[in-house]
Amino acid sequence: MLEGLDPEQREVATALHGPVCVLAGAGTGKTRAITHRIAYGVRAGMYPPASVLAVTFTNRAAGEMRGRLRQLGANGVQARTFHSAALRQLQFFWPKAVGGDLPRLLERKVQLVAEAAARCRIRLDRNELRDVTAEIEWAKVTQTVPEDYPAAVAKSAREAPRDAAEISRIYGLYEQLKRERAVIDFEDVLLLTVGILEERPDIADTVRRQYQHFVVDEYQDVSPLQQRLLELWLGDRDSICVVGDASQTIYSFTGATPDHLLNFRVRHPHATVVKLVRDYRSTPQVVHLANGLLAQARGRAAEHRLELVSQREAGPEPVYTEYADEPAEAEGVARRIRELIDAGVPASEVAVLYRVNAQSEVYEQALADAGVPYQLRGAERFFERPEVREAGLALRGAARAGGNDTLLADAVDLPSQVRAVLGGTGWTPEPPAGSGAVRDRWESLAALVRLAEEFARARPQATLADFVAELDERANAQHAPTVEGVTLASLHAAKGLEWDAVFLVGLTDGTVPITYARTDEQIEEERRLLYVGVTRARRHLSLSWALSRSPGGRGGRRPSRFLQGLRPGSPTGGGRPGAGGGVERGAGRSRRRRGPVRCRVCGRTLTDPGEMKLMRCEDCPSDLDEELYERLREWRAVRARELGQPAYCVFTDKTLMAIAETLPDNEAELARIPGVGGRKLQRFGADVLALCAGEEVDANARTDAGEQSHEQVDEEAPETVTEAVTNLPEK
Repeated sequence: MLEGLDPEQREVATALHGPVCVLAGAGTGKTRAITHRIAYGVRAGMYPPASVLAVTFTNRAAGEMRGRLRQLGANGVQARTFHSAALRQLQFFWPKAVGGDLPRLLERKVQLVAEAAARCRIRLDRNELRDVTAEIEWAKVTQTVPEDYPAAVAKSAREAPRDAAEISRIYGLYEQLKRERAVIDFEDVLLLTVGILEERPDIADTVRRQYQHFVVDEYQDVSPLQQRLLELWLGDRDSICVVGDASQTIYSFTGATPDHLLNFRVRHPHATVVKLVRDYRSTPQVVHLANGLLAQARGRAAEHRLELVSQREAGPEPVYTEYADEPAEAEGVARRIRELIDAGVPASEVAVLYRVNAQSEVYEQALADAGVPYQLRGAERFFERPEVREAGLALRGAARAGGNDTLLADAVDLPSQVRAVLGGTGWTPEPPAGSGAVRDRWESLAALVRLAEEFARARPQATLADFVAELDERANAQHAPTVEGVTLASLHAAKGLEWDAVFLVGLTDGTVPITYARTDEQIEEERRLLYVGVTRARRHLSLSWALSRSPGGRGGRRPSRFLQGLRPGSPTGGGRPGAGGGVERGAGRSRRRRGPVRCRVCGRTLTDPGEMKLMRCEDCPSDLDEELYERLREWRAVRARELGQPAYCVFTDKTLMAIAETLPDNEAELARIPGVGGRKLQRFGADVLALCAGEEVDANARTDAGEQSHEQVDEEAPETVTEAVTNLPEK
């Protein structure tokens, strides 16, 4: 039973008494260690099989554990998810504890949440409904009652998808409707089991006589409610083995916290602690990068990081590639994948991992163009997403109506027509707050807006009907069978999986870390998310980013701050320098180096695109000259009409605000404002400085022989999704 285990795994397998804490790094064989521990205890006569309960978080993981235990001769051991184990107990003890049959379990709580919102006279679309439902789930697993929800959100620095008071009202009425209809939801299974075990000592004793030994996998993902249930199962005994890695905590938005793992020695001072650091998955080159990434981490989880030691032979160095724009990045990645497949790497052993699902479309297209089969994990194909199908129908209807569609009355070009139509399906210039289904939907629609902009640049005379035909062609090209194919997945969906070759794409600030990660804790979770992505690779690892969103755009994006000190040639940033490799450059001009942008009020380093344009934090005091700001807006509107461009292509609202706050006296001061490049200084500088000096500018009479047509890309073309929508004028 102990053959083939390394010394640390053997220590886990033979530690059969008392509390045991296994700190297991990525790829270190934790499942092997704990299943051998259970089987060794059973075969040695220490653990009666029916007395062992192993719990984890997914049915897939529980099924894998059961299969391994059967192979090891440990039949009869229960391996279940928390919810599955609790539901079995609840069904058995409900008649005795409460009487009658267990209330019906809601398969989908969304419909009841929708009814609760309607009764509160709060309108929610489909995606807002999903996000509010997720908030209710978070509140319940963190043991937060409806009236305490607003305070809990504020304390946790959580970005709620709606006003916290509104969600609190919906949550309260949702609970009332459940009681009236005698139904329970998934979270109630845990809550009610906890309630019965707390209020009925006789039932708790029965459960404890049945289960005497516990194993908990992925312990860093335990919620407060799951921890409470575990404590009730355990009672005053200490026969528990927990396994986890604080550096892989990436689900805090669901209520998961590594605190229980990190505090295990506090609760159990005499616990045996074993660290698994021998990495059997990845090459030394991949492991070196993973260790370097965590070496820069901060916070409590970082203090308990594990230094992995690869047990594999050397492999190729990680490849860092900088591309001019996102399509070039996708084409470059598809080309490299084609080369790997031609060299004998199975397509199923290759993965492209990104931060948000909306990034998949450009890779779906690039792989289809390269003749590489692919499959999406954890999300629908881009053109099969409900919001994309709905948008396609709306665009097709507007194209048929042509000039008779009132939505298109004020649209001057194809991109503005698409924005106008998609505005009716949920797209807005400003992104919704936080993450969740609403943000995912917005990202998908924003991807269509970007596609329209790129299509219009390539075909200036294209009509809305031409764009709809282009969408149909793209959708048809991506309907390849999804048999043996490259995996496209988000970083969250990749947890627990591994491939021979992994491509981590879109690694720019604003994406990794995501732009709405603002607190130190949120930033560190983004770092851990990238760490999870890195450690999915066995041999080949590629990391890439694009300087611009679209071809010809200003290359103002920065590689992810997490790569500082790791990619060759970058500042150290507190971590060890990356070894080997090299930054390759795709087609396009080289990147313009810039220093950090700091708030001119408090001095904090700015990362949000909107704040960078203002050169101050959003909540820092503003000395805006409102009269000048309005004059600048009026001037901009005239210039935009002259050029046949959207107003934001002259200057964005944020740039105008920055000008009206700083009041530049000369070209040098004006040029220092983000969003005022050399070409804009030449084209508009004289007008802006005149307005700042209080002079009148007759924009209507102004001509500029050097003016570019609106078909050319402007220097201030937005570079990120956030910046793109920030740049759009308000309605």
